[in-house]
Amino acid sequence: MDALILTCLFLFLLFFSIFLKEWYLYSSEKRKLIDHMYDVTGYRSYDVRKPETASERVLKRLLRYGDDYSALGQRLNFFSESHEVEDWLLKAGRPLDLTVARFQGVKIVLSLLGVIAGSVFFVLSLPFSQFGIILWPLVGYFLPILWLKRKARERQQQIRYDLPEFLDTVSVTLQAGVSLDHALREVIRFFSGPIREEFSRFNQEIDLGVPREKAYEHLLRRNDNPEFQMLIKSLIQGMRLGVPISVTFKVQAENMRRMRKELVKEKAAKASPKVTLITTLVVAPTAMLMIGGLMVLNILKDTEKFTGILK
Repeated sequence: MDALILTCLFLFLLFFSIFLKEWYLYSSEKRKLIDHMYDVTGYRSYDVRKPETASERVLKRLLRYGDDYSALGQRLNFFSESHEVEDWLLKAGRPLDLTVARFQGVKIVLSLLGVIAGSVFFVLSLPFSQFGIILWPLVGYFLPILWLKRKARERQQQIRYDLPEFLDTVSVTLQAGVSLDHALREVIRFFSGPIREEFSRFNQEIDLGVPREKAYEHLLRRNDNPEFQMLIKSLIQGMRLGVPISVTFKVQAENMRRMRKELVKEKAAKASPKVTLITTLVVAPTAMLMIGGLMVLNILKDTEKFTGILK
């Protein structure tokens, strides 16, 4: 019995020492890989992909059913031709790992679900169910299009919001004598969202040997934000004419801040007539109805008292 215990203890220590050795080798290789990835992409964390929520994982699984109807969806491409969908996906940052084929199939899947829902409502004789047979399939068809356009618009708005601070930081770094590529690698570590994604991809393309002007053109294609396009075009022109890049970033940051102030003033000016319209059509009639109702109630109450006195 003692020999069996000693043998088990010896085997445990042997396997545990092997485990510690392999874990040390794994940690060393992992550290080397992270350092190499940081040198190439500027990311220190090994988890480059954004963390996914449970709802996003479920949506991705459901969207896979669109692959079965992708061929039909590419033929039925009303208001969503393949080149338009590709452009929307680029500007939206390819949410949920969507491709053009899968997106076209998702439209058909949702349209079929709309047909089923409309038929069920019609059988149950719900109000306006006769219109739902046509309405629900149309909603299922156009819902992905509207959603993708909204995602692209929100992403471009986020780039517009983050761009001035990003340009200021890069300009200060360049004035310290750092090269553009190294400045972008260092600065994007302190930003998140579309700005980091776009310039990280730009750095990767440069590392893979893509010509700088071609990489700038890819940035222009992926983003239609006016301020961002103006920046990239200025960088292309400065590269051709030899203008210092730090000056370009500083001037563009000042211009974008001024444009953002003007945009805020424009939105404020547009909001004033809307508030006036709501006040005129909603608040004022409601207040008049309340005052008139109180006056009528008081008159009726006084009339009842006067009638009671006469009796």
